[in-house]
Amino acid sequence: MRALRVLSGVQPTGSIHLGNYFGAIKNYVKLQEDYDAFYCVVDLHAITAGGHDPTALEASTRTSAAIYLAAGVSPEKANVFVQSHVPAHSELCWLLNCAAPIGWLEKMIQFKEKARKAGEEVSVGLLDYPVLMAADILLYKADLVPVGEDQRQHLELTRDIAGRVNSLYGGKKWKKRKGGDVLMVPEAFTPKEGGRVMSLTDGTAKMSKSNPAEGSRINVLDTPDEIAKKLKRCKTDAFEGLEFGNPERPEANNLLTMYQLCTGLTQEEVLAECGSMRWGDFKPHLTDAVIAHLSPIQGRYKEIMDEPGYLEDVLKRGAENANEVANLTLRDVRDAMGFVQY
Repeated sequence: MRALRVLSGVQPTGSIHLGNYFGAIKNYVKLQEDYDAFYCVVDLHAITAGGHDPTALEASTRTSAAIYLAAGVSPEKANVFVQSHVPAHSELCWLLNCAAPIGWLEKMIQFKEKARKAGEEVSVGLLDYPVLMAADILLYKADLVPVGEDQRQHLELTRDIAGRVNSLYGGKKWKKRKGGDVLMVPEAFTPKEGGRVMSLTDGTAKMSKSNPAEGSRINVLDTPDEIAKKLKRCKTDAFEGLEFGNPERPEANNLLTMYQLCTGLTQEEVLAECGSMRWGDFKPHLTDAVIAHLSPIQGRYKEIMDEPGYLEDVLKRGAENANEVANLTLRDVRDAMGFVQY
């Protein structure tokens, strides 16, 4: 019996922000204690829009991996690797493409929204993004896949694709030879808190790398001055006092949640401390909390980037372990689909 396994990844496009950190990376640190953890920098997903900057991709891939480690992901407890360092991701994606109906992909909400904006320039990669995501997950026989609500449809597609492959190529003959299904159908895990940190300019929209307004997000590596400027200018409302959960006050809920996450306080403790504050008093208070929370992460990040060869060694070891696991799954799929083995 193997340990239960968790698989997740973050794109290396732009800078990792508080939404990525609280919604994903902070949970990586918790999950690595109880699961066989595989965390990858999904660089193949970062090029779906086409026309990316190769130099920027290389730099942001290294930065993203270093932030994983600086935030508390331990290479002794988890496998940290770069997606493109495991060729099985690309090959399994192709095999799954040939089993997945195109109609399933065309129904994906994110594709429809982005394709509408891109028009005729929309790439095949953008359409196929969910199948590559399915390959990422299915290669590692992940028992648990941390996803935000915006990715839940993609996780459901992964489950559907796995079921289809099992139906088409599993069956009695496969079970006689190997036992069980070809692919394991994964379960989603959505964090109860911090899964959706919202934009500083619109409390109803999630904090996102794709937003062209830099002031809409706080990046993990932002300087104290940058954090202070962004929070000073962030959108608020005209209500008196501060409160959680009022649908008419999305910015209040977002900024209070950000303070709660940075301080580790409960909602009740946050309100006891800050509920009667005006925005002019609360913003500096929040600024201090964000800077204090990010400061040790930024310090550790600098140490990692300054240590020659350390990051490369971590990624190499992570990729070796990932390749070992991924290739076992890929071999099973090849076998079930009738490819000659070597």
